[in-house]
Amino acid sequence: MTLKVSDIGEKELVRYIISNSKDITPDDTAITDFDNTNLISTCDMLIQSRHFPQNMTYFDMGFKAVTVNVSDLAAMGAEPLGFLLAIALPKDLKLDHFKEIIDGVLKACDHYSIPLIGGDTNEASEIIITGTALGLTDKPLMKDTYQKGDLIAVTGDIGLAALGFELETLDNVYVKHALKPEAKIKEGVILKDYATSATDITDGLASELYEIKRDGFGFMIYEGMLKVSDEYKQLASELNLDYLDLILHVGEDFELLFTISRENLEKLPIDCIVIGEVNDSDVVELTLENGYVERIKNKGYEHYVSE
Repeated sequence: MTLKVSDIGEKELVRYIISNSKDITPDDTAITDFDNTNLISTCDMLIQSRHFPQNMTYFDMGFKAVTVNVSDLAAMGAEPLGFLLAIALPKDLKLDHFKEIIDGVLKACDHYSIPLIGGDTNEASEIIITGTALGLTDKPLMKDTYQKGDLIAVTGDIGLAALGFELETLDNVYVKHALKPEAKIKEGVILKDYATSATDITDGLASELYEIKRDGFGFMIYEGMLKVSDEYKQLASELNLDYLDLILHVGEDFELLFTISRENLEKLPIDCIVIGEVNDSDVVELTLENGYVERIKNKGYEHYVSE
């Protein structure tokens, strides 16, 4: 049987590329020695039909294109250096809509203090925006450099965007997180001096936990520590959705998931939510509020995989 890319999915495609290149790290960014520090570079492509909800404005499309790349810098603890924009557009796209996209890009660059330094344009059947972000850090935060006993934490509430994608009312915190996500760049720069590892939550908490897991280590997450509000549970129920499934398997939060020693947690100068701990179970598990322990499925958003 001839395999197709949909048979293995995005993560396996990336692993193939990494395994055949001696210069790429397993993290979402590249690390290059540069002038007594480290140049961090990352690249993300957003396609209108797959990454932009129908109720997202053109301005927010441009802003998000910068956010997804800056979020990777944040996960490495890097200070933003520069942003490159490549954009492909349908030839019949209204000029005003193009200008709105660029306004969003420029506003985001200003928000994250990352100058737009170049790029390219082309034609396509739908809007495709590819960003490349560059940053600097003397101490890169890696994904899997935790130790047994480290605590697992996030920089803010997770699952808000996942619920927001399902809601029609525009004026609420959930839809705002879905349509106007923000990267935690300031938090990432601080975390590099305290955390033992970090990544950003784009494909869902479960997917990110499996992405950073290494042999011999496991993670225990506690439902009670996730601080799920009664309102969140009620809204999910009204939509006939499992609130834990939203939190674990959807993503697009752009919060940072990190590990930290108990000693450093007491010194950490930013707020965070501790959700679990690193152990040696070699599995990823969830302790429910009723005390029952279940395995967390390795499921999250992934390109190419057939529905």
